[in-house]
Amino acid sequence: MLNKIDIEDIKNIALEAGKAVMKIYKQDFEVNYKDDNSPLTQADLEANEIICKHLEKLYPNIPIMSEENKQLDYDLRKDWQYYWCIDPIDGTKEFVKKNGEFTINIALIYKDTPVLGVVYAPVLNDMYSAKKGFGAYKNSIKLPIKRDDNKFVIVASKSHLSDETKRFIDNIKTDKEKVFISKGSSLKLCMVAEGTADIYPRLAPTMEWDTAASDAIVRESDKMSLDFKKKTPLIYNKVDLLNPWFTVN
Repeated sequence: MLNKIDIEDIKNIALEAGKAVMKIYKQDFEVNYKDDNSPLTQADLEANEIICKHLEKLYPNIPIMSEENKQLDYDLRKDWQYYWCIDPIDGTKEFVKKNGEFTINIALIYKDTPVLGVVYAPVLNDMYSAKKGFGAYKNSIKLPIKRDDNKFVIVASKSHLSDETKRFIDNIKTDKEKVFISKGSSLKLCMVAEGTADIYPRLAPTMEWDTAASDAIVRESDKMSLDFKKKTPLIYNKVDLLNPWFTVN
């Protein structure tokens, strides 16, 4: 199945969704809130509609899981071989703040492992992509990008920096100069993938769709997203779609 999927098609879907959300981004827009108090805008819904419509047309036999769709019970999805895992806008809080640090995320999962990922940051005009066995890229540059300096760069959430994450960062021991960068959305995982950050600790809640696409990029960059306690790679399509605490390095 993976060899039948042209990643350029997926990138083009992300670009189309990006154009739609940028029209809303440049205007005044209404912000609603879900039951978990997370923000929701018309841009989330329009991006979701565009992505799902194209994926259903191109790959009608591959099921779709999206943050903005109704979630199916585990009994209905436990036997999925391949499925799409989508976050139409990761970093809606950053979208609302208009700081540019939000992304459009499309991943293909095989059983419990991300094998293709596209992360597009419309404001930055950066396209991250990866397909298992074919490497990871930022625009047309193969990742990771070598960085030769004496700094140990830690990247963490701009909107969700927990006390546990702060303690973890404080306890990192390195001979290099420690540098902390605060960043929104899945751009944090992409920074580790590209080599501009050494580690991303997330000792706070995230959902599978928050990490799936960027995790594919991380893995094809010879890095890994690890369960904080088990020290094993993150897995997907679990009974509970909540991720465990994790680190990316």
